Amino acid sequence: MIEIQTLAKNDHSPNTHRITALRAAVRRQERVNVYVDDRFFCSLDLSQLAEYHLCVGQVVDSDKLEALKKASDFGKLYNLALAYVISRPHSEQEISDYLRRKTLAKTVRRRDPRTGQYATHLKEGYAPSLVPLVMQRLRARGYIDDAQFSRFWIENHHNKRGASLKKLRLELSQKGVNRSCIDAAIAASCRNDRDELAKLIARRRNRYTDQKKLIQYLVRQGFDYSDVVDSLSDTAELSSSDGM
Repeated sequence: MIEIQTLAKNDHSPNTHRITALRAAVRRQERVNVYVDDRFFCSLDLSQLAEYHLCVGQVVDSDKLEALKKASDFGKLYNLALAYVISRPHSEQEISDYLRRKTLAKTVRRRDPRTGQYATHLKEGYAPSLVPLVMQRLRARGYIDDAQFSRFWIENHHNKRGASLKKLRLELSQKGVNRSCIDAAIAASCRNDRDELAKLIARRRNRYTDQKKLIQYLVRQGFDYSDVVDSLSDTAELSSSDGM
C-alpha cells in the first residue's frame, strides 16, 4: 500500500481532530496505521478503512475517534480468534474462554530502543464488551458449531490410541458441549468400546505384569469391567493359539 500523507492544518476547532496520515503497517501489511494530528492513533484493516470512509485531511470529532479505537480493537481481537479457531476445531466454550483471557491485563517485557534496557510494563487487555461481538461474527461465519466440533472430536481424538466412549463423552462435556450434541455425534460414529478396548490393550498390555492392575487401569479409562475381562481373555486365548 502506498503511503498517503498531508501536512496537518490548524483550521479545525479545539474539539475536533484531523486525520494526517494513513500508512501501511510494517508487520501486517493488511492493516493501515491511522495518524491523528501527526501522532499514531490506531490501526484498521482495509475493510474498516473503507467502512469509516477515512481519508487524509478528514476532520473527525471525539465520538468518531472512540468508534475508530473500538473498531481497531475489535479487528485485532477477531484476528486473534480467527488464528485460534483455524489451528484446530474448538468448542464454543473454548473459544469464549480464549477471548475472555485476552481481556485480562498482563505484564510484558519491552526493550527501550534508546537505552537497550528491558523494562516490565502492564499491558491492558481488550474490552470485555468486544467478546460477544467477536463471538457473533465467528458464529455467523461458521467457525462456532458444537455439533460439527463434537463429530470431529469423536472421530479423531485418541483414534489410534483407543478411548472409551465414556471418556470421549466426558471430554466433550468438560469443553462445554451440550448433551444432545454429544449424543448425536456418538450415534453417528462407527467407534465402539470393544474395538477401542482392543487398541488400548494392544498398547498397554506389555507394561503391566500384574493383570489386575491392567484391569484397574482399563476400567479407569471408562470401559466396562466385564468387557475388559472378556477382551483380555480373548486376547490371551489368541496369543496361546498363535504360540501352538
